Amino acid sequence: MKIITIDGPGGAGKSTVAKKLALILGYLYLDTGAMYRAVALYVLLKGKSCKDEKAVTSLLCEIDIMHENNKIYLNGKDVESEIRDPEISEAASAVSTFYEVRKKMVELQRRVFHGKGLVCEGRDMGSVVFPDACYKFYLTASIEERAKRRLRDLEKMRVTASISETIQKLDKRDRQDSERAISPLVVPEGALVIDTTWMNVQEVTEKILSCVDH
Repeated sequence: MKIITIDGPGGAGKSTVAKKLALILGYLYLDTGAMYRAVALYVLLKGKSCKDEKAVTSLLCEIDIMHENNKIYLNGKDVESEIRDPEISEAASAVSTFYEVRKKMVELQRRVFHGKGLVCEGRDMGSVVFPDACYKFYLTASIEERAKRRLRDLEKMRVTASISETIQKLDKRDRQDSERAISPLVVPEGALVIDTTWMNVQEVTEKILSCVDH
């Protein structure tokens, strides 16, 4: 069966488009960013720093993460709402730079694929996790547009932030993801790059569907 990977920076529309594609195609959906958020949540709940690689690595054996029905389960508990907190997002960026964390997450991510169609989104799906995927896409958008989208998401969670602050945080995350030594954010080989700055979700979805044999 087919694997569709969607990579790109935060705010490019990966999650929304991936969920819609999976629903239309009847495929499984995998939000890999949520898995790193779950790791960060556990580390913080244990009172440890997400920047302390030794501490984070020592906790990995205690962590079990499952992705079912568009929700993330941490050691059997639904933590979907908890991991969407902005603080967890920043912490996830830190733990995602550690080799042992990425190694475990890649193992878990590959385990999700059991021969069924899969739509997965993240920052190293087409480059590292599923390099032989049938279809690879890389979504991007101007940082200003991505910041506006992120602000709309924050407003839904009743979190107040300014456009300048949001741009600054996105820019910092972009640099961290692109410059990290392990599995950096890159355009995967063979991926179709789609600039979503002036496109809505439906337009992006239709663009991808036009490229997929289904």
